[in-house]
Amino acid sequence: MTAAKAKSERGFASMDQQKQREIASRGGQAAHQKGTAHEFTSEEARRAGHKGGEAVSRNREHMSQIGRRGGEARGNGRKTQDAEKTAND
Repeated sequence: MTAAKAKSERGFASMDQQKQREIASRGGQAAHQKGTAHEFTSEEARRAGHKGGEAVSRNREHMSQIGRRGGEARGNGRKTQDAEKTAND
């Protein structure tokens, strides 16, 4: 016997995405006005991107899936180009 858990009507996560964005935006604007918001330098952003890339690339299965999708997309694009070329000949 399984009982469906009722969705809570409380908290940030229960709000729709648009409402969450509005609240987050107001918080960001307030932090900038107050002068406490952190603004990344290009060097900090570069390091953060590198760190995230390292974390993702540790998962070999995930990287394999990404490569497979890229290859499939490229193949599909090539099929479309070939079909257009044939139609124009």
